Amino acid sequence: MSSVRHDVIIVGAGLSGLAVARFLRDKRPELKLLLLESRDHPGGAIKSHSEEGYLAEWGAHGFLDNCLESRVLVHLAGLEQEVEKAPLSRFGRYICLEGRLRPIPQTPGKILRAPLVPLSAKLRVLADLWKKPLPGTPSVAAWVEHRFGARLLPFADAVFTGTYAGDIERLRIGAVMPALRAMEREHGSVIRGLLARRRSGEGRKKKKGSGLPAMTSFTAGMSRLPQELAAPFVASRELMLRTAVRGIRRDGNAWLVETASNRFTGLHLVLALPVNPSLKLLASLDGTTPPPLERVPEARIATVALGFDEQAAIPFGFGYLAPEQEQRFALGALFSSHMFPERAPAGRQLMEVLVGGRRHPERVDMEEKDLIRSVLDDLSALMDLPRQPLFARVLRPESGIPQLEEGYQELLAWRDNLEGNRDGLHICGFGWKGIGINDMAKEAWRVARRILSQELAREEDELKGIYF
Repeated sequence: MSSVRHDVIIVGAGLSGLAVARFLRDKRPELKLLLLESRDHPGGAIKSHSEEGYLAEWGAHGFLDNCLESRVLVHLAGLEQEVEKAPLSRFGRYICLEGRLRPIPQTPGKILRAPLVPLSAKLRVLADLWKKPLPGTPSVAAWVEHRFGARLLPFADAVFTGTYAGDIERLRIGAVMPALRAMEREHGSVIRGLLARRRSGEGRKKKKGSGLPAMTSFTAGMSRLPQELAAPFVASRELMLRTAVRGIRRDGNAWLVETASNRFTGLHLVLALPVNPSLKLLASLDGTTPPPLERVPEARIATVALGFDEQAAIPFGFGYLAPEQEQRFALGALFSSHMFPERAPAGRQLMEVLVGGRRHPERVDMEEKDLIRSVLDDLSALMDLPRQPLFARVLRPESGIPQLEEGYQELLAWRDNLEGNRDGLHICGFGWKGIGINDMAKEAWRVARRILSQELAREEDELKGIYF
């Protein structure tokens, strides 16, 4: 086996690994970087599907434009001219309640005035002011019911169905919304915390013109982001595809990374993998305390892309979500061609319907024709659609969505401790501190900043040695 030395070895060329690499290259272009990716393409779960003039997504459908790190990545990728935006102020969302789609207002004040829940349920929200924080690591369902009442559970269910395809009885509030949980603990209630933020200036309105964020994608789909982030790295030299890492270990003052045919050493090792593959590699490290979880549960989903003509009565907006109590077949749908008209041919409409999730994984493996038929039956009860779509395709991603359930917060603490005690080891990726594009961009910048600070400290130590 050959051994090649690098400044930074990044395992995984999904969005997280590519983001770390581009952040580092932007600040320190002289660093010798190596990205190792087991698949035959960069981008990980981000993958677009183009067929017959329809453009759908296997994974992430977009990201909100209120995250600085993500905006920097778009700039580094040179994609500003390809950005498409659908402002949330214009494209409202729907929730399925009592068998019909109900629009959800976009601001808290309008939500309270809307006839979605009775007055008694609205007044129950004020009990948050006197409710003491629940101890331990409560589920989202237990926390919402305790603080705001059971009538708001369907709305919480819809939110976390849309984000994690998860089960609010198992998702932990401190894991999925750590800032909100911290605010509750600090101030004794969420409402008190929000009022305190406003008094301190944190909660002041954004400057005129900023308003609500916008859902952001690209004219040729989300795959454009990893494609362009990967473009500057030399193939087979700086970016190696179809190269699975078999083992990692510390070797003196460097990290040793082994693949089937090669051995690489680097001062810094970045594991930018989804949480479960990352745990598998970390388990091989000598002297490592076992993690509190051997594996994080995942929710599998399938996307059913459906094309219709203009006669299909698809409500104008972002899409809808269905809480579990509605007993719908689909978790919800994105009204893709409303937000981004070029996602369908002229005179056509595209919907991307989500199926499966934590509660119904068996639906993902249904025969394609049965899956499409079940989706159409479900949607036709909510909107006026033709009997048959003009286009139908089922997209089944290889991996699932990590679920932030019991033991996840302890797992994060274990990761932080491992990073703190292992020189040059950095861990990020899908499922570490969230699952969204913005979550991964923030974690990638944290890792890049950490490497840059350690490199600066190392260089200062070297200079001190020279002058001494």
